[in-house]
Amino acid sequence: MSVLPTPIGEIDVVADAEGRLRVLEFHDQPERLAQALRLHHRGQAVETGAAPSAVRDGLAAYFAGELEALRTVPWTIGGTDFQHRMWRALVEIPPGETTTYAGLAQRLGRPSAMRAVGAANGANPIAVVVPCHRVIGTGGSLTGYGGGVERKRWLLEHEGARA
Repeated sequence: MSVLPTPIGEIDVVADAEGRLRVLEFHDQPERLAQALRLHHRGQAVETGAAPSAVRDGLAAYFAGELEALRTVPWTIGGTDFQHRMWRALVEIPPGETTTYAGLAQRLGRPSAMRAVGAANGANPIAVVVPCHRVIGTGGSLTGYGGGVERKRWLLEHEGARA
């Protein structure tokens, strides 16, 4: 695990032996890190030490304003088939755009699954890179975010999104 500085606070970065990001959580949220490791990577080896350069470089470029750099960060997540579909849908939301839980449920072909979408969004163990911050409430409200609503607001403003 590495701790990296960002404009919105330190982040904990956990990668595997192949250099893929497994968990990215805010350092001041240690319970989220522990939960992500327990739920999504139980029994799987994660690396200690410095984050792989592809992860560090992609994150640094993103925070420096190269918003598409997140797409260069290799990642993998444990979880259910539905969670995987949901998280892949999050990655398809371009920087600067937002969607709602209802919009994501519709996109996944399950329009009545808004609660399941919300639960999967909240269980995302790779903050920022799998951009759960791009999901907002109906009417544009900034709903909860594991790293805090102020960080969500900062990320959306950094990306030029209107929320």
